[in-house]
Amino acid sequence: MMLMAELQALSRTDLFGRYEQLLDAPPPKGLSRPLLCRIVAFETQAAERGGLGLRLRMQLRSIADEDGTISPTVHLKSDARLVREWNGVSHVVDRVGNGFSYRGKTYRSLSAIAKEITGAKRSGPRFFGLKGAA
Repeated sequence: MMLMAELQALSRTDLFGRYEQLLDAPPPKGLSRPLLCRIVAFETQAAERGGLGLRLRMQLRSIADEDGTISPTVHLKSDARLVREWNGVSHVVDRVGNGFSYRGKTYRSLSAIAKEITGAKRSGPRFFGLKGAA
């Protein structure tokens, strides 16, 4: 097993090589050296110990759709309508297909619509009252 100190002593080129060997892909551009070391250490350990455990694999499968995307925590029927008042204006959002319709435009997420309405980045489900406020 390779220790973190040994990984930190490797050149960036060697770390990139280990990353590609473990993940069958080049590392993302701009990945910091400390994060690169942690990823390589984790993947090395997982490979040495037989990969991810059954329980974790089952949990990951349960939250991922068949196409590999993460399922939303809130499931709305395709005909659902959300209404939110903001600064004295009522905003109506309809659930359509795999997205949401707002003012004639289709969005992939409620968060994008919340940003459109407020001008600031927000949790869309929370903004529309689908999750408890923090």
